[in-house]
Amino acid sequence: MANHLTPEELSKELGIDRDTIIKLCIEEGVPIYHGKIDKYLFQAQLQAVAGPSSSS
Repeated sequence: MANHLTPEELSKELGIDRDTIIKLCIEEGVPIYHGKIDKYLFQAQLQAVAGPSSSS
């Protein structure tokens, strides 16, 4: 399973708009290296932005 994906591949896999993925990478400092994004780093940052879910 690939860990580094293009924004298009990541968009298809996560069901998020390509432009939104690129915008989040720029805003949150997730690197896009040679046109590819680390999937796990992106997902971790996406969860951090979403905030912790309340569990009470």
